[in-house]
Amino acid sequence: MRKIDLRSDTVTKPTDAMIRAMAEAEVGDDVYREDPTVNRLEQIAAERLGKEAALFVTSGTQGNQVAVLTHCVNGDEVIAEAESHIFYYEGGAMSALAGVQTRTLAGVRGALRGEDVEKAIRSTTNIHFPRTKLICLENTHNRAGGAVVTPEQMKSVYDIGQKHGIPVHLDGARLFNAAASLGVDVRELSQYTTTIQICLSKGLSAPVGSILAGSKDFIEEARWWRKKLGGGLRQVGYLAAPGILALTEMTERLVEDHDRAKQLAEGFRKLSLEVEPVETNIVLVKTDSINQTAVDFLKLLAEQGVFAVDFDEYVIRFTTHRHISEDDIQHVLEVVEALITSVSAS
Repeated sequence: MRKIDLRSDTVTKPTDAMIRAMAEAEVGDDVYREDPTVNRLEQIAAERLGKEAALFVTSGTQGNQVAVLTHCVNGDEVIAEAESHIFYYEGGAMSALAGVQTRTLAGVRGALRGEDVEKAIRSTTNIHFPRTKLICLENTHNRAGGAVVTPEQMKSVYDIGQKHGIPVHLDGARLFNAAASLGVDVRELSQYTTTIQICLSKGLSAPVGSILAGSKDFIEEARWWRKKLGGGLRQVGYLAAPGILALTEMTERLVEDHDRAKQLAEGFRKLSLEVEPVETNIVLVKTDSINQTAVDFLKLLAEQGVFAVDFDEYVIRFTTHRHISEDDIQHVLEVVEALITSVSAS
């Protein structure tokens, strides 16, 4: 049976060039900072993001949690959007590892508003309050359907952070998708961050890894926390090599994924399904109009070789990536149309 996997862009496999780069990588012991391929990746990443230094980490979650641990101490408070990945999908790691509490705010399609953030910042003169030590943003915003947070929206929050001396960390796992959607250099967005995490293993197709970037002093401290979390790897240049290609060869093609997502969304709308606005490579579709829960409809899709994930009781997420062709999109729409007809008749 034909299989079309739209669960996530994390299912992407490395390119042939990445596989060759892994096989041919020059490596050393990265804990001793002697792996030349890792060092090159970190230098390239820092330059692309407009930061002084960068650190290769095993995953986006590890990058985010190293950032929180580096910025905060036990008992501090972190402001985050209510459905942000760092709060919603990282196993409660901020409280479990850093011992911080989160103050969540509802965003507008995932974007925090500067005025809301300022109201949430704790007074430093009242000893009853925890100290607000970090503001976290996400771009693109996963649960908002891959929504792009604009430079203006990011600046409104960053300026508040600067005013109160509070750093801003960006979960930019799909930041290059945001830049591609806006048609801007990624530094137009990363300039409004103190620290930033980007993922190499989603749409950029590297098999493993993320980057944490910030000032030199911050990255030195973050390296210590990465070691504590088990992220001090040895001949990791074999994994860093495809990361270099992810940053130098794979960012420009992300617009193709966005085009596929928009084609998919338009097809769903023609089938009278409600679809959230699509800006990047994520499509959120509501199933209540066909009297199917997301889980039930996903089972029917899987029987036809189409795979996606549930996002709510009546919401399914489809994520496009470089392994999805126009023909795949058409096939998915045909499968969905047939299933809708079938369930309507039953």
